[in-house]
Amino acid sequence: MPVYWLDEKELSFPPLDFAYPDGLLAVGGDLLPARLLIAYRSGIFPWYNPQEPILWWSPDPRLVLFPKDLKIAKSMKSYINQPKFKVTYNKCFKEILDGCANTSRGYNDGTWIGDDIKDAYFQLYLLGFAHSIEVWKDDKLVGGLYGLAFGKIFFGESMFTRVSNASKYGFISLVKLLETKEFYLIDCQQETAHLSSLGATSIPRSDFIRYLDKNYQEHQFEKLILP
Repeated sequence: MPVYWLDEKELSFPPLDFAYPDGLLAVGGDLLPARLLIAYRSGIFPWYNPQEPILWWSPDPRLVLFPKDLKIAKSMKSYINQPKFKVTYNKCFKEILDGCANTSRGYNDGTWIGDDIKDAYFQLYLLGFAHSIEVWKDDKLVGGLYGLAFGKIFFGESMFTRVSNASKYGFISLVKLLETKEFYLIDCQQETAHLSSLGATSIPRSDFIRYLDKNYQEHQFEKLILP
């Protein structure tokens, strides 16, 4: 089956049924905010090596976390109850991007977050769609994560940690906050043992698309306001 090449003059994507078994759907296009928002609205996200063509993915099944299903391990409860970290939102987006860029996502020995990805998501941050969650210890940035949000869905992108449990603490804090805002789910994209241990579960892509449709019908591109 041939790979679908995107036309930079058009913002449309091919039907999700065109995706390969591993989730690869299309190649090319650009990372302008309009295309990225359409992609996430459609259940698609970019993921590729720097200096290579943009690859667009829509895996089936899809890993998601319903906020009510969050699991907090006993080892984390002392961190939550004391608390041992401080969490902020949208205070240093670029620093979070840099921290994530220096952490391997696991599919190769390098990073998938090149300068073009940083520039693209920073533009989404300026528009109010991308968000960073920062984790601090003794006034030092020790971990964090970033992603997109519109309506009642948060689309997680990447996280990093410099001390044990920092990124997990940030993620748990975000999920608990999103539950108070009645979010439908957090998109975790692809299965990892780390996220599964926190309560994430795989659902058919068709179910995920139904949540996206419901989200858009009821909230469209409503922006998330964080503390």
